[in-house]
Amino acid sequence: MGAEIIETGSRWVKSARITIGAPASAIFDVLTDPRMHPEFDGSGTVRSSISGPSRLTLGSRFGMSMHLKVPYTIGSEVVEFEQDRHIAWCHFYKHRWRYELEPVDDATTVVTETFDGSTALFPPGLYLLNAYENNQTAVVRTLDRLAELVEADRT
Repeated sequence: MGAEIIETGSRWVKSARITIGAPASAIFDVLTDPRMHPEFDGSGTVRSSISGPSRLTLGSRFGMSMHLKVPYTIGSEVVEFEQDRHIAWCHFYKHRWRYELEPVDDATTVVTETFDGSTALFPPGLYLLNAYENNQTAVVRTLDRLAELVEADRT
């Protein structure tokens, strides 16, 4: 079963959830390695990691090569972090991408990804970029890709 959309009750927050057949620590290892982000990105915009540590922690800064109609680079900072449980990052406009991991047992984890525009400097401005609709689709695709990536490593 693939990722499912979660109703958040907020027009600024878009989420999806999936159950992955892997321990939280294995999934968190992928999420905290910015070099892996292009492998599971469901938006189609992340091209490559260009700067930053090999493992993200609270306060880590990292840069990505991106493409959305034109190529560009963007820097982000990890603003939430709890080992094997959750991580979130944002860039200059302050909206966040958050991953929350809930272990079911030693080999299964429920992962929720959220695009949180409520933390943006001006949440309505993201409508001009169609960010809410695009990111609702992207979080579903991202979680599906993350599951495929992590579960493939387990076999």
